[in-house]
Amino acid sequence: MSRTPRRYLSAAALISATLLVSGCLSNDPEAVETEDDAAAAAAEPAGDNAEPGDDVVIGFSGPAAGHGWIGAITEGAQNQGDEFDDVELRVSEGTDDVNQQISQIEQFINDDVDAIVVLPFDGAALTEVAIEAMNAGIPVVNVDREFSSPFAARTTILGDNYGMGVSAGTYICEQLGDQDDAVVAEIAGIDSLPLTQDRSQGFEDALSDCGMEVENRVAADFTVAGGESATANLLQAAPEIDAIWNHDDEQGVGVLAAIENAGRDEFFMIGGAGSANMMREIESGDSVVEATVVYPASQAADGVRLARLLAQERAMSDLVESDVPREIQLYAPVVMG
Repeated sequence: MSRTPRRYLSAAALISATLLVSGCLSNDPEAVETEDDAAAAAAEPAGDNAEPGDDVVIGFSGPAAGHGWIGAITEGAQNQGDEFDDVELRVSEGTDDVNQQISQIEQFINDDVDAIVVLPFDGAALTEVAIEAMNAGIPVVNVDREFSSPFAARTTILGDNYGMGVSAGTYICEQLGDQDDAVVAEIAGIDSLPLTQDRSQGFEDALSDCGMEVENRVAADFTVAGGESATANLLQAAPEIDAIWNHDDEQGVGVLAAIENAGRDEFFMIGGAGSANMMREIESGDSVVEATVVYPASQAADGVRLARLLAQERAMSDLVESDVPREIQLYAPVVMG
């Protein structure tokens, strides 16, 4: 097979790890964390970037924190803002209402903040108001869910969604690669989001590389209830399964509930996001969950760091290419017991 080798980490090592952000941010594959650790993982500023600069006001807007990963994202942003004496971070109330989030960005524009960090509930829907902010001379840092125009953000920080799918597919190939008739199932997140589409494409491509394909696929909505409902439908439709990839560990709680209710255990499952719950499932040794693909919850904290530099018209002095880059993509390794 021609797949690029992926690095695997133990669950125990993952739980004890923290992401050390050096200078501005780090993408060291060895320094990974669970979503539950991320909110507390804001590192002490280092290097020239830690030196106080002009006082700046940064606005932050994100979805409602009904999901553990979103909660960690928001808390991480708040903690990071607290690290800097020269930053006033204004955090809008989390919302899954697109119109309300648009109003939050408009308020930041009216307040003439110095920079905006936004994790949009729907990137396409918030693109126009983000362009409005950029046209007003306010740099926008786009986190996780990408806008539909390159003019909507000065910098975009993304998890490696395609890489998540590749990592999950590669793991399954390595476990089942000699079984030509293996049945692989997929429990996706919200199908309308580009990040879900990227995860599914990466998964499909990795499986194709070892002669497999997804036999059964359902989409949930990144919630516990959605995961349970979608999985119940999947298990009814597929009487025999060898492996399942579930895109999101939060909805994975519902996925596991449906699996238990159905009395099924003939397959193994790989999760997505690296939540503490899934780490415990992996470590237990008696769960269908064998592994999960990490999806960093440090993105908003990194966004606040970058927004500060942009607002102060400073650069990333600890890099050879010192200007703040247009796009940053974080690493998504597999962890297993």
